[in-house]
Amino acid sequence: MDRTAGSSSDGTADSDDSGDHEKTDSSHSEASQRNNTRLTRASLRLSQSSQGRNTQLIYWHLIQLVSVISILHLDAPPDVKQAAERDESPPRTPTGNAPSSESDIDISSPNASHDESVTKDQKDSGSDPSRRPKRRRFHESYNFNMKCPTPGCNSLGHLTGKHERHFSISGCPLYHNLSVDECKVKAIEREKQEEERSQGQNEENRHATRHQAPTQRQVRYKEKVVEMRKRRDSGLTKDQKEKYMEHRQTHGTTREPLLENITSDYDLELFRKAQARAAEDLEKLRLQGQITEGSNMIKTILFGRYELDTWYHSPYPEEYARLGRLYICEFCLKYMKSQTILRRHMAKCVWKHPPGDEVYRKGAISVFEVDGKKNKFWRCNLCLLAKLFLDHKTLYYDVEPFLFYVMTEADNTGCHLVGYFSKEKNSFLNYNVSCILTMPQYMRQGYGKMLIDFSYLLSKVEERVGSPERPLSDLGLISYRSYWKEVLLRYMYNFKGKEISIKEISQETAVNPVDIVSTLQSLQMLKYWKGKHLVLKRQDLIDEWKAKETKRGNNNKTIDPSSLKWTPPKGT
Repeated sequence: MDRTAGSSSDGTADSDDSGDHEKTDSSHSEASQRNNTRLTRASLRLSQSSQGRNTQLIYWHLIQLVSVISILHLDAPPDVKQAAERDESPPRTPTGNAPSSESDIDISSPNASHDESVTKDQKDSGSDPSRRPKRRRFHESYNFNMKCPTPGCNSLGHLTGKHERHFSISGCPLYHNLSVDECKVKAIEREKQEEERSQGQNEENRHATRHQAPTQRQVRYKEKVVEMRKRRDSGLTKDQKEKYMEHRQTHGTTREPLLENITSDYDLELFRKAQARAAEDLEKLRLQGQITEGSNMIKTILFGRYELDTWYHSPYPEEYARLGRLYICEFCLKYMKSQTILRRHMAKCVWKHPPGDEVYRKGAISVFEVDGKKNKFWRCNLCLLAKLFLDHKTLYYDVEPFLFYVMTEADNTGCHLVGYFSKEKNSFLNYNVSCILTMPQYMRQGYGKMLIDFSYLLSKVEERVGSPERPLSDLGLISYRSYWKEVLLRYMYNFKGKEISIKEISQETAVNPVDIVSTLQSLQMLKYWKGKHLVLKRQDLIDEWKAKETKRGNNNKTIDPSSLKWTPPKGT
């Protein structure tokens, strides 16, 4: 029997059993014993081979199961990304080699290397559609139709060196003046440094004490850093300055400035590591679906003494949107990248209230009229801020035809933004509000109804019937329905006549008749009887409203028409 017929795949050395037997003078018995030993070895090898084959089959089926689960959950673990060997037999180990080129990967699948092994028969049957293997559905996060916004970039590679593609500036090697290969080399170097650091920390932790002095390794590393920082150039040469200026003039803000020789190599490497780590965190959020390309990446804003969570996307510039947090001056509404910049700006900012004319003041509440034609910088920042909390708002850079009425609350530091509404200077459909917003920190305090009431007060002065522009946001619709209900019930409570006319209600309240009819229907106060529409005076609703009004008492969350100092603009 051939000795190599059943060789073990794990490389276990054969044991020499013949050394344990005594030699006999009979050559026949010695040969028989030798044959028995060989049979024993062969049977042992066959047993090991069958066990190894069963283990391999189990591994192979596990790979297929994990691959299917990864596709169903659309989040395959990285250790399964290495494909099975593409031959007739299943792979021998669960960690096969990755494809050597991009041509080996089927880009129709988000995890192309997870596909099952393709047999030779399947390869030969490529021309037969019925026998061709089905392609898996492509994941949205790996949509190859998306492109990096950097000009001239093909979206290949990633700043971290761990991904094949990128879709944002934060992960673009070209934007950071690097090549794809350089990013991969730096990723390998960072991994080696991290392994050495973790090993050193594990050894030091074994002998750690409560008050541990710096170890020899830490002392040597500190001396090395000090020496590296001493060796850095004192300044840029003339050729380097010309090179940097040429790079800036050629690429502008589409590329990162050249950073070499600006600081020490050690500090520059620290900065590169921080960039790669931030890009990796953003990539994880994108793969988890928390950040999608083209959606809002600004999660919070620091506005005055409040930190506000944003609700919707706002088209801030890319360099600000990808930060995740913005710092906004609550008076001039300028947006900044860091709290340090905001603190320096606040020390120099001379604005304490919105630009424009103060047309209303009662107590601490003021309303300023801002003309979009005269204060373009401020109203653009206001629109960008409002879009963070409004879903149905459309931004136009040409807002000259609009007037902005900004409500503020004053204290010893200035007039703080409460909310605003805008309206067209010449509206052919008699819209008295184009966009309305109450800042989140002032919601559910009555300021929304004050803004709505103020808009209808302006319509009364103009002797017009007004209505908000559609579509209304969800919160806006709730606020307007509540306001219309309150206006109608107050009118019913004060009405002493016998017949009520919708036209008269509209003329006195400046509410559009369509809005009055819809509100009466929702209150079940409008009935059709004998060919006529009748308005029913439901005393139970009026009493309920009066009880709430009495319980609320006298508060300052109402608009006083006598405090308005305003005349309609010319041409309206």
